[in-house]
Amino acid sequence: MSRQVSGALAVSALAALHLAALGADFLAPYGPTEQNRSLPYAPPTRLHMVDAEGRFHGWPVVYPMVRSRAGGTYEEDRRKSYPVLFLVPDGPGAPAGGVHLFGVEEPARIFLLGTDGFGRDQFSRLLHGAQISLFAGLLATALSLGVGWLLGMLAGYYGRWLDAILMRSAELFLALPWLYLLFAVRAMLPLHVSPGQAFLLMVLVIGLVDWARPARLVRGLVLSARERNYVLAARGFGASDLYLIRRHIAPQTFGLLLTQAALLAPQYILAEVTLSFLGLGVSEPVPSWGNMLAELQRYHVLASYWWMWIPGLALTTVFLAYYALSETLHSRTGQASA
Repeated sequence: MSRQVSGALAVSALAALHLAALGADFLAPYGPTEQNRSLPYAPPTRLHMVDAEGRFHGWPVVYPMVRSRAGGTYEEDRRKSYPVLFLVPDGPGAPAGGVHLFGVEEPARIFLLGTDGFGRDQFSRLLHGAQISLFAGLLATALSLGVGWLLGMLAGYYGRWLDAILMRSAELFLALPWLYLLFAVRAMLPLHVSPGQAFLLMVLVIGLVDWARPARLVRGLVLSARERNYVLAARGFGASDLYLIRRHIAPQTFGLLLTQAALLAPQYILAEVTLSFLGLGVSEPVPSWGNMLAELQRYHVLASYWWMWIPGLALTTVFLAYYALSETLHSRTGQASA
């Protein structure tokens, strides 16, 4: 029961994270590239229910942040408070019709997770960066499992020379260090490409490099399934190969594919983050969790601005949720096979 509960919580957390990423334009108060050069590395904005004069507000209010002349610290300008507004339309320079869940009137700004070195809102960039990191992992997982399932199905069902060729190729891919192979393949591709092309390149590279593991697992399952009595009986009655695969063999691989998806997705998310962290993935100004964490390569950012670590905490949450989900799926698959 505890695994079922943790699995349900993991599914809920992952669904909430992916929905938040899909709704980033609505949930984020600012655009991911919108800069406030006068507010670099501003700390998270404080929300007040009681203003400077001691009056209670039934609605959160904020104060504009002012940077000290020394250039190191920020303080609130308490002369006027600004209430947090909901369903705020875009500014005059933005495309018409856009609405944000919350915001404040200028000159106040609301930075729930602080800002980076260009004064860009970290909360907005975190949500938009999730679109790159999370969905690159999901698409690469779908590509890797699709290729692995197809090749494993062919190798396991038809066997002979086709099985020998495909499995020797899989052993070659498994013998090579996966992460270094990924770096080598990506480094051979063009570095200076548009963000959309970089995203597609990453998905293709990550998904195609690691097809061997799911292919071997699917092959082993198909080798067992094709020798079962009901499959042999159906073949004896003249069933075609396509019918046998579609009706009797392929359904037995779906549980394995779900478990593998829960295991591979966080690995591929980490691969995207690593590539972007090293400058081989999506580049600035388009955010991803990898290039957001790249700012931590500078020591003063690493030591002084704790909110710059938050993409790493988001990654940890995603990894723990996928781990709990994979444990639940693995236990259910084991019970079903028993």
